[in-house]
Amino acid sequence: MADAKSRVVIVTSPDRTHSDPIRWERIGEVITELSHLYQVVRERHIDLILADESRTDLVRSVGTRVRRFNPLTDIWRVVDSNHIGHDEPGYIDGIISRELGQQGVEHKIAAILHVKNLLEQYGIVGRSAKIKVVAETIERIAPTEVPVLIVGPSGSGKELVSRAVHDHSPRRDRPFVAINCGALAEGVLESELFGHEKGAFTGSVGKREGLFSKADRGTIFLDEISETRGDLQVKLLRVLEDGTYYPVGSSVAQKVDVRVVSATNRDLTEAIADRSFREDLYYRIGVVKITLPPLLDRKNDIQPLLTHFWRHHSGMDYSDGALDLLMKYDWPGNVRQLRNFADRMVALKGGHGLVETEDVERFIEEQHMVASNLPVSTGRTVEEAGQELIYRAIMQLGNEVRLLRELILAHLPPEAPAEQAASSPHPSESPRSMEQMEQQLIEKVLDETSGNRKEAARRLGIGERTLYRKIKKYGLR
Repeated sequence: MADAKSRVVIVTSPDRTHSDPIRWERIGEVITELSHLYQVVRERHIDLILADESRTDLVRSVGTRVRRFNPLTDIWRVVDSNHIGHDEPGYIDGIISRELGQQGVEHKIAAILHVKNLLEQYGIVGRSAKIKVVAETIERIAPTEVPVLIVGPSGSGKELVSRAVHDHSPRRDRPFVAINCGALAEGVLESELFGHEKGAFTGSVGKREGLFSKADRGTIFLDEISETRGDLQVKLLRVLEDGTYYPVGSSVAQKVDVRVVSATNRDLTEAIADRSFREDLYYRIGVVKITLPPLLDRKNDIQPLLTHFWRHHSGMDYSDGALDLLMKYDWPGNVRQLRNFADRMVALKGGHGLVETEDVERFIEEQHMVASNLPVSTGRTVEEAGQELIYRAIMQLGNEVRLLRELILAHLPPEAPAEQAASSPHPSESPRSMEQMEQQLIEKVLDETSGNRKEAARRLGIGERTLYRKIKKYGLR
């Protein structure tokens, strides 16, 4: 523990320094006064503070103040028994029991510091338990050759994790190639991935090398893989199984040695259920799955992330009230949205200044105005947030049912009720009728949005590529 001693501080009570069964001086610097703690964190980098359970004065406000100097500092509570009878406040990262004994405590602290080192190596900013699990998973799977599937909401850092997997693998000196599968039209994506021969399609005036070829002996990152279509999924499956593919317009197989890291913000099991994603491909790309939590589930990382985003603007600061409000917000845009907030404050404050509660309130109000479908309002309890989500879901479902009913009634012939019942379609005809209703609904929304496919997809609650496929299916324009 000698190398780590300067990174660990133990805050204990004076009456325990001589009777404690654990020799804390072997682990780090032992202090008894909060004023001394503040001095230490100002003067040097501290990774871990161990606070004895008798120190009831080490409250949340103290933790917040300490982390103004060392935003990634872990604070763990030292207890006599693992069986404590109260919930630790949110600023406490974990507990260490004296029951582990001297050697067990030292091993535990070494493990804590090791994970913090991993996060730093991978360029991942955070100290929450869920993000530490991500770091430990990367450490285990990066040296292997297995395909990796990263699952997480938009803006949660999927490409950052994919780069960490590559940079700490045996392929680190070979190319890392990334592509967003949802950003390209269907006909273009296959050519981008596998290349094409001259004259393979209109406009292909020469032979072109694909991204798989460019990533040979390296790693390819397929973001939004859930947006690929069925025939392309078959070709991706072949590459994963035997490393072969055919450039567009070629009958000659190409061989490639590539590690595939994929990412999605969708639940692929749902995509498999609705037959938009192949089950066999899912099992090939997801040999190991890394789940990235939304910022909502890692709010302890907001303070260190904010400090990280302002690392080149030492004059930027925030009030305690502003931080409290940031911690209450739900961040539907995740880390990317927090980065947007940090950059905006730098611009508005000229690179130096104090972010007040009013600044955060204006930002949140604007987010509500721009995106009326935010998950929940700020300052709600978990129960209130859940009730609001259910209410909104019911309202949206009701609107969709009403719209569908109006569409059906608008296209029924003017017959008497008995005639309508007699002429109702046979059950075997219902699948076609549902397709007709879906087509009519898409046509109506496209008309309402003046052909704006992005807005139409949002209103319909489907992805843009899904809408594109349905437009093509029904021959819409």
